[in-house]
Amino acid sequence: MLDSNFLFIMFAIFFGAAVLSTFALFSRQSLMIAYILLGILLGPWGVNIIPDASMVEEIGNTGVIFLLFLLGLHLDPMNMLYSLKRTSWVTIASAVLFLTFGYGIGMAFGLSSLDSIVLGLSMMFSSTIISLKLLPSGLVHNTRIGEFMIGVLLIQDLIAMMALLMIPGLGGNETGGSIGLTILGLPFLILVAFTVEKVVLSPLFDQFERNREYLFLLAIAWCLGMAQLSEVMSLSHEMGAFIAGVAVASDSRVSLYLAKSLEPLRDFFLVMFFFSVGAMYDFSLVNEIYMTVCVLVVAMLLFKPYVFRILMVQVGEPKPLGWELGSRLGQGSEFSLLMVKVAIGAGVLSAVGASVIQGFTVLSFILSSFYVVREYPTSVSSQGDNDLN
Repeated sequence: MLDSNFLFIMFAIFFGAAVLSTFALFSRQSLMIAYILLGILLGPWGVNIIPDASMVEEIGNTGVIFLLFLLGLHLDPMNMLYSLKRTSWVTIASAVLFLTFGYGIGMAFGLSSLDSIVLGLSMMFSSTIISLKLLPSGLVHNTRIGEFMIGVLLIQDLIAMMALLMIPGLGGNETGGSIGLTILGLPFLILVAFTVEKVVLSPLFDQFERNREYLFLLAIAWCLGMAQLSEVMSLSHEMGAFIAGVAVASDSRVSLYLAKSLEPLRDFFLVMFFFSVGAMYDFSLVNEIYMTVCVLVVAMLLFKPYVFRILMVQVGEPKPLGWELGSRLGQGSEFSLLMVKVAIGAGVLSAVGASVIQGFTVLSFILSSFYVVREYPTSVSSQGDNDLN
């Protein structure tokens, strides 16, 4: 029997999300903003209806896994490799610039050297969830903006995983073995995924393709199984789920059906994820760090479009494409929040540094979403209330 407190938490989250989402849609804003604000409102720094959001956070992280799995289901492996090749230089160059930028601002506002390094690392990445959710479904695939965005985000995810492994080393811990395992783990994971898809999954799809319930269960098992294997190989759950999706995408007979059938499940978990982002932010140090956070957010929202416009021109792309790409990627990342946890656990990040990174990430989520919806086609602005994606 489910605990009554758990049922009340579910009621409070989804009833509140429905109410705030109604206002968000009427004002033509992203629903993700509504979920974050709801977390702040109901969490310990609001009316305290849900004083502990840690359980919600764990559930919400599953939504990120399903998002990456669904993204992989839409990507042909050869097209993905081509996209990564084109975006690798742009992504690496921009990451170095944002690392330097974040470190410089941290030092200028009196953060310690270690805090500033972690801040710089956290600013190298953009939110996969927000960037892709705000991109209309028609632009995600087979368009330049979609191809470049997916390529940049994938390489950022790889860099983020390396950064997460390196952070404990800032405190004197050895990480060479872990990094080596990661480098070897990625090709091994890809080999396993495509082998299992060809030998096991494809025959099962052939045999039971009319049983939609079975296909649904098999897809979830495959996604979560690869996510767990990825963690064993010192990679992220999200990377394993993405590779699982790409492997299935090579068999187009069922990939589109699976992508469509799993969308409601993904959206359920993403509501929980963004709620937890708002609910778990610690406002106790706001008076001390608000100026640093505001400078970081404003500077990044203005800086990223210029950086990507310059870099994209260098690879032969038009300026407007680079400007739009930088604007759509102008926020912090889920990895930034995970980086805070790892850094605190390793003893290399202070409470003030953690609040700065968390504050920058949450505020950038909100302001970047607001700006993108106003300036570019999105699932909200381009198709209005009829688009539930």
